[in-house]
Amino acid sequence: MDTVREDTRLSLWRRVRAYAVPPTTIETATARRLAGDWAGACAAAGVDLDLTPRALARTHGTELAARVRADLRRLAPDLLRWHLPRTAPDGLLRPGTTLTLAVYADHEEPGGHRARPVHLVARTAPAWADAGQRISLALWDGPPAGPRPRRRSPDDPAGPEPRRRSPYDPADTAPCRWSAHDPAAAHPHPHPGPRFRLDLHRHLWDATRAGELRTRSGADLLPALPASPGDPPGPGWAVHRWAAEARLLLAADGRTTGPVLVRLGARHRILLTPEPDGTARTEPAPQGRERHGPGGDGAARRAAVLPDAAVWTAPDLALLRAGLLTPGDLHPLVAEALAPGHGTGRRTGAEDGRRLVECRGSRHRIGLVDGVLVPLDHDPAELRREELLVALGGTPLPCLRAIDTAHRRPDSLTGIRERLAHGDTAGALAAVEALLGPGAALCDGPLREALERAAERKVLHGLYRTGLRATGPADVAEPPPAPRPDPDRGPLRRSRGTRPGAREARRALSHRDHPRHALAR
Repeated sequence: MDTVREDTRLSLWRRVRAYAVPPTTIETATARRLAGDWAGACAAAGVDLDLTPRALARTHGTELAARVRADLRRLAPDLLRWHLPRTAPDGLLRPGTTLTLAVYADHEEPGGHRARPVHLVARTAPAWADAGQRISLALWDGPPAGPRPRRRSPDDPAGPEPRRRSPYDPADTAPCRWSAHDPAAAHPHPHPGPRFRLDLHRHLWDATRAGELRTRSGADLLPALPASPGDPPGPGWAVHRWAAEARLLLAADGRTTGPVLVRLGARHRILLTPEPDGTARTEPAPQGRERHGPGGDGAARRAAVLPDAAVWTAPDLALLRAGLLTPGDLHPLVAEALAPGHGTGRRTGAEDGRRLVECRGSRHRIGLVDGVLVPLDHDPAELRREELLVALGGTPLPCLRAIDTAHRRPDSLTGIRERLAHGDTAGALAAVEALLGPGAALCDGPLREALERAAERKVLHGLYRTGLRATGPADVAEPPPAPRPDPDRGPLRRSRGTRPGAREARRALSHRDHPRHALAR
């Protein structure tokens, strides 16, 4: 195989598909979704709900609440977790990311004055609070459609604009929309970004449209490769789908023509312009933050950004083509779309817990008895003598050494850590019980440290969800919550030195102790 053409992401995605979404999660979430319990399906897939249709009907109206409820019933939370963007080298969910699942563009804000699109978004926790790899669903009110209102000047007959107060301003007695218990208040990026738009790829989370994955991923087309190894983009990129995906993106943004920005890396971007004959013309994107779109009313527009789901080849398709996975290893909805007619049951390894150990020139067995891992080929009297010998500083039997190693650093420790990192706590505990038994007492070692670390990080995630912590390390002071910007007036800017606590900080820095004047002479 030509190593130049090899997709280096395949090893990462193979490990992700093995541990990120366990078969038990898929089975439970699917059963609850088919029964009509969309909230139960979200709970089974590790998805927290920051919205309720009943409360949404009071704040945004019954029509929008009905549309959101219909999308939640179509949502397959396990399929959403399967397709969310991930980061190397661990394959964990991309932290601190907000993705748009659906856009309700024709929704009018209360009063019916201006149209304000509402986004159904999925958020991932920041890196310091990503224990459990949980996802949250919420609504995000986008900026009002149309031009922004002109800001009043001090000489305006209506008078200057009132002073903008932050949510924690003690002089502000008006009710505030920000709440300390709102998880989005501590989120580093609560607004959705253009790179991750699943509203244009509903087949990645909508169970009723999962079959579109075969067409949208280009499974029926041959993968396109550059003419020479030095020509971008290289393996792993869905070049043959860029033109069609760019047209869908322009149509969703209300455009007919124009360039589309394709991000190939941190510092490598190209402009893709679809042609009427179905092809696309590419050119290097200018450096910096220039606007590349067509202007309107004297103001240039930014070029639309092609989402990552359209830039990259679907990892499941690449794994199937490389022979690293079979349809039975995929999500049932994904396997039915990419390999219709093949088996979709994911295989799980069943172990009886018995292992062989070389002990005193022969092979002995160790296994589970009454929920505890014990040697099976040694009588109790011999085991008591060996335990006494070990207490006096002697060398234990190989069977006892194997049991002690299994309690401290088992061979399956890597798999247990992978399950804990991806939030499969039940699977990790099941692997420990299958290895040591449910009645085993863990000894000090890497296995116990991994379980304790996972429990501590779960507590930290709970503090993040309740709004009790907004930063990660315990030795870093928490900053005050940032005020929520007003979309009508742009971002809120503070003058230098006006943050809460800035005066006390300057006073502490300017104050110096004078020991010579501490005592009277």
